[in-house]
This record gives sequence, structure tokens and C-alpha cells, in this order.
Amino acid sequence: MRDTLNMQPEIASHEVGHLEHHVHHHKETFITKYIFSTDHKMISKQFLVTGIIWALIGGLFSVLFRLQLGFPDHSFPILETVFGRWAEGGKINAEFYYALITMHGTILIFFVLTAGLSGTFSNMLIPLQVGARDMASPFMNMLSYWFFFLASVIMFSSLFIQTGPASGGWTAYPPLSALGQASSGSKAGMDLWIISMALFVVSSLLGNLNYISTILNMRTKGMSMTRLPLTIWSFLFTAILGALAFPVLLSGLILLLFDRNLGTSFYLSDIFVAGQALSNEGGSAILFQHLFWFLGHPEVYIIILPTMGVVSEILAINARKPIFGYTAMIGSLLAICVLALFVWAHHMFVTGMNPFLGSVFVLLTLLIAVPSSIKVFNWLTTIWRGNIRFTPSMLYAIGFVSFFISGGLTGIWLGNSTIDIHLHDTMFNIAHFHLVMGVAAFFGMFAGVYHWFPKMFGRYLNITLSYIHFWVTLAGAYLIFWPMHYQGMAGMPRRYLDKSMWVSFSQFHALDAMISVVTIIVFLAQILFVFNFFYSMYKGRRCRSMNPWGATTLEWTTPVNPGHGNWVGKIPEVKRWAYDYSKDGRDFILQTEGPGENESVH
Repeated sequence: MRDTLNMQPEIASHEVGHLEHHVHHHKETFITKYIFSTDHKMISKQFLVTGIIWALIGGLFSVLFRLQLGFPDHSFPILETVFGRWAEGGKINAEFYYALITMHGTILIFFVLTAGLSGTFSNMLIPLQVGARDMASPFMNMLSYWFFFLASVIMFSSLFIQTGPASGGWTAYPPLSALGQASSGSKAGMDLWIISMALFVVSSLLGNLNYISTILNMRTKGMSMTRLPLTIWSFLFTAILGALAFPVLLSGLILLLFDRNLGTSFYLSDIFVAGQALSNEGGSAILFQHLFWFLGHPEVYIIILPTMGVVSEILAINARKPIFGYTAMIGSLLAICVLALFVWAHHMFVTGMNPFLGSVFVLLTLLIAVPSSIKVFNWLTTIWRGNIRFTPSMLYAIGFVSFFISGGLTGIWLGNSTIDIHLHDTMFNIAHFHLVMGVAAFFGMFAGVYHWFPKMFGRYLNITLSYIHFWVTLAGAYLIFWPMHYQGMAGMPRRYLDKSMWVSFSQFHALDAMISVVTIIVFLAQILFVFNFFYSMYKGRRCRSMNPWGATTLEWTTPVNPGHGNWVGKIPEVKRWAYDYSKDGRDFILQTEGPGENESVH
């Protein structure tokens, strides 16, 4: 590595004295440093660790219901030992099955791929990459995590109540979710689900407002908007999207809580339960779908946009090339952000929507393919003929592009209202959104963890375990979800706990068993990652360089283990864009380095 990797930014003596005075007179206790910390880096780690715990829980739930789907005629006595009446005779009963898929979806979509992903990387990177000491409001940032933690506690507690957790699907459609007498999973567990999600929305809004304020108002000298790394652009658009869409979900959930407990009829009308007519009139269950999907579809991009920024950064660094089409990448992020707010009703093609209105949403849905294709083209062009380093983070970034392409192409089918009538609520739907949103987002998240782990903890992850984790997860994800497309095209429905009674689906029995076995293997690979993560946090090989990957952005100008405030002394000034790689015979040029006398013009 060049000497520049070990250069400290210029230090003003009076600022050093001030910082030393501050550290000397404000010693942190364990509680102030690790629990109620206002340091954005510590809050980032809190989000990450909490997200990992939730990912294990959500992944375990998928293993449990895949046992039922893959081996519907088998009995597993250990299930009865662990879950009691929920798995009598060693077989998961219907109520528990629907609770598992409800909690699996809720946990992974909101608690892992929203809070765990954005909470980790937006907190970690925004101040470091824009050149700020911390977030615009460190206290509000701390509150954001603790609202998320409180939401987690309430959601987790719903797993242990007598009537069981919510079991109306992660979309919580009424009337099932609005009537406590509808099922066991519609009783107290649903109230806890709604309260938890409301607190989650508060957490998200606190974080998003902080991210937007920090990016717009706290950039260091010279850091114009056109010099921002693509990570920051992606976090900005994600925060804007969340700030606009999440309040709509909150309003929908509050109205649902009213219907459940105060006798209102926002979503209920002409309902019969066990032959008895209820008094509710005038409501519409379709109204809830509009409110839910106005957040639910932007949520897809709230999950995927941050990983697009992370992957863009990692591809450029490890291909040793400038990112291709920087301006086009920003424009495509903006286009995706805008279009995401206008396509929610493509989830509702089968609700009796006017065909003309359906055609409008088809057009808007298919338009998103244009900016998405621009991004894919630019990613592939960035690595084309690059001097590629196949680090674990680079492999995960390439894997992200692979899943984004393969999963995204099937979205063209579902975006067509006519074809969607056949494919809606089938295993095709499961395959599509798990590949393009679930697995792709996880690959982007893994890429970010592997890449910025040395900055987070001052150590490296074990590289052998990292490669094993990647290849098992890559092969396993395709083996799990790609065959589901064929099941869906044959009409196999999702959310059914036993499809063995359909003769027409008997051809898929062996395939379902294979998918379930691979699911178990992939889950074990994630446990390997968790072991690698926590072991390396304390025992991993120490990172001795401030800039181990030879990157250009500001976070690599801080000490290996930066304190609260990030830079000792003056915050460095930015003098160029973020992607000067392999230029003028030099491997990379830091953003803090001014233009040379004979430097070629970008």
C-alpha cells in the first residue's frame, strides 16, 4: 500500500487540545458508550447486531415451515417437544404455520432489511463519507434505535402469548386482521403486531429525517452534491422515500387498531362470523390495501436502494475503475424513487380494479425497468476489463447484480395485469420477490458488512469462512427459489400448509423436499457467518491500515478505530469526486488530494 494510506489529516493544535480536554473530562461509562450512545458508529453496530438476531429468528421460522411444506406426511417429535400444542403429533398445525409465515415476512422485510440494513449503513457511512462529526441530531439518532428496540421487544413478546402471534400474513389484510374472533392469530397477537409496527414507523421516521438533514446540511468543505459517493445518494433517496411513505402505513395501522378495539368500521362491512351478522357497515377492506401498498411497494425500494449504493461503491473499488456513468446512476436512483410512489396498485390487479386504471399501473410498473436497466448496464460496464479483486465483498456485490437481473426479469411477468391474474398469490410470486428483494438485498448487506467490517471493528473477518458462506448461499438461493417459478406457472398457491391433496401438484413433491433440504443447509451457512462475525469482532486479524482496500472516500482518512467525532483535528477538505481509480498511472487518489499539475481532466 502507498504511504498515503497511513497519512493522518492535518491537525490543528488548538483542536487537538480541545479534543484531549473533552476526552479527559468526559470519560464514558459502559452504559453511555455501549447502550445509550449518541455516536453514530455505535448506533450503527446496535442496528446491525439487532438485525442479525432478528435474521436468525426469521430464518429459523422459514426452516420450520419448509419442513411442513417439504415433508407434509412426516412427523418430527422434536417440534412437539419445543412448541407443544402448536405442533401436536410432531406436525405444525394450521394456526402455527400461518403465524410462522406472518412473522417470517414481517421480521425479514421490516426488522432486518429495513432497520438492520438502512440503520446500519446510513448511520455508519453518512457522517464519515460526507465529512461530519456525527448526525445532525445524535440524540434523535439514539431515539431511533431505541424505538426500534422497543418495537422488537413487543414483536418478540407476541411469540409467547397463549393465543400465539399474528397470523394474517405480513400484509395483515382485513377482515382477518380486524376481527379478533376470526382466528387465534387475530387476537392479542395482532394487537401487539400493530403496536410494534407503529413504533417501528416512528423509529424509521426519526432516522430518515436525521439522514436527510445530515446529508443536506453537514457536508464538509468542498463536498458538493456531485462529489458525494453513490452510497450517500442512495441513502438520501431511501430516506426521502421512507419519510413520504411510512406515515401512510402508520395511519392505516391506527385505523385498523380502531376497527379492532373501538367498534369503528373503516375496513369492515357486511361481515358474517359463524353465521352471525356483525353490525359493521360502510367500510372497505380494499381501502386498507391501498394504504398498505402505498408503503408496501416503496418498501421494496427502501430495501434495495441502499444496497444499490453499497454495491456501486464496492464494484468500483474492487474493479480498480471509476464508476461508469456517475450522473446516470444518480438520475436512475431519482427515477426509481419517484416511480416507486406511483405503482402501488400493481399489487391489487385482482381486486376488481377498473381495467383502464390497471393499464396505467402496468405502464408505470414497466417503466421502472428503464432506470433499473441503466444501473445494471453501468455496474457491468464498471467491472468490464477491470483489474478485479475477488474479495468476499466483491463476490457478494457481483452476486447482488446476478440476483437483481434474474429476479427483476420475472417482475415483467407480474407487472402485466393480464398475466398477473394467473400468477398472483402463487409460488411464482414468492420466487420473484425473494430473489429480487430478499436475496439480492441480503447479498448487498453482506457485501457491505464484509467491506466495512475493518472500519467498524478494526479487524478482518476470516476469509476462508467468508468464501464458504458466499458459495453455499449463492448456490442455495438459486436452488431454493428458481424452481418455485415453475411451481407458480403450474398454479401452485402460496401460504398453503399442505398441497399434497392436489393430484395436479404431485409432480412437485420431490422438488419441495429438495427445496426444504437446501433451506436447512443455507440456514446453517448463515449460522457460520454469525460465528465468523462475532468471533472476528474480538479475535479476528487486526487491521493495521487506515485504508485496507485502497479506496478514495473520506471514511478511510479516519484512524483505524475512530473515536466519537471521527477525525482528530480538522475535518479534511474534499477536492475531487469519489471515483478516481487507475488514473494517470496511480492506483487511486483520495478525495482529499488536490489536482496535480499535469493531471488529466475527468
